[in-house]
Amino acid sequence: MKITAVRAIPLAIPIRSGSPSSAWAGALAKQVLVRIDTDAGLTGWGEAFAYGAPLAVCNVVDETLAPLLLGEDATRIEAHLDRLQRVLMVWGRRGLGMFALAGIDLALWDLAGKALGVPVWRLLGGRAQPRVRAYASMLRYATSSEVGHVASALAAAGYTAIKLHQTDVESVAVARDAVGWGVELMLDTNCPWAVEDAITMARRLEPAGLRWLEEPVWPPEDYRGLARVRAATSIPIASGENEATAFGFRAAFDAGAMDIAQPSVTKVGGLSEMRKVAVLAASVNVTVVPHAFYYGPGLAASVHFALATPGVPYVEFPGAALDAPLLAEPVRCLDGYVQIADRPGLGADPDPAVLERYRYQLGAGRAFDLT
Repeated sequence: MKITAVRAIPLAIPIRSGSPSSAWAGALAKQVLVRIDTDAGLTGWGEAFAYGAPLAVCNVVDETLAPLLLGEDATRIEAHLDRLQRVLMVWGRRGLGMFALAGIDLALWDLAGKALGVPVWRLLGGRAQPRVRAYASMLRYATSSEVGHVASALAAAGYTAIKLHQTDVESVAVARDAVGWGVELMLDTNCPWAVEDAITMARRLEPAGLRWLEEPVWPPEDYRGLARVRAATSIPIASGENEATAFGFRAAFDAGAMDIAQPSVTKVGGLSEMRKVAVLAASVNVTVVPHAFYYGPGLAASVHFALATPGVPYVEFPGAALDAPLLAEPVRCLDGYVQIADRPGLGADPDPAVLERYRYQLGAGRAFDLT
């Protein structure tokens, strides 16, 4: 099965209106899919991280990676990933290069499943658990009252775990009052504080009974500093969304920086790298919870990974819907559990009509050709 075409497809599907506005909505309203075609008539779909720089990620795929894959055997996933990682080394081992590589990796796994007629979770070793619990991941909101309103609505929708993205104690307290103690609350602060400030804030947050405190330290790779926070608070510490490769996670584990590792399939280097991170995490008794604030193949791949990996307690699920479903058969959440189609590959082919309607415009009158 030879690769005949590789292309990145930038989209701009906005966040659906109807909930409080968020400063994050604009960047989340841009997505990048990766499409790989083969001479067997099969097409694989992947997703690359695109927050804030979708066209840059597309250029890496189209100009650097695609020419290296044309004519190659699509089933040689590990060999391709090793080669492409070496090519991308000059750009660093995190960031745009790894985002693009992740999209390629997911599309290759999708192809592998389709070629064999099995879902990707079966290729990853079969089901380690019959279903996966979801936690709803909220946007960041301007006021604590908005936080409480959205948290209450998500709890009423059946979520038994909800993650906030605030940086103040009041919003967390309001959310706790809104959902009660029967719903788990997590808090992702997105790397705002110096170590001493993070320790102070963690202690102030302890009465809220958080399931975890995520990325409280700037910069995110300050794993020694993060370990100091972890030692100073009773709240479990989560991190890793912004890390890439198993080597990056090994440094975090060696520092004792986290209770919960959060590799993101569209940032870490794809499913191939996620599997390596999971093995390392198991060797040091660190729980893995995939970061997965995605709507397409990235979310689907995270669910397949969780189904096939022992000890994964949740998958992140976006708490805000897109204006139109990115996938022909979307990943859904029902009664607090993720629902995914049991079809060959990732089961995450996009809706062609949505691709056409929401293609990302490149200046006046120009757009990507999606055919």
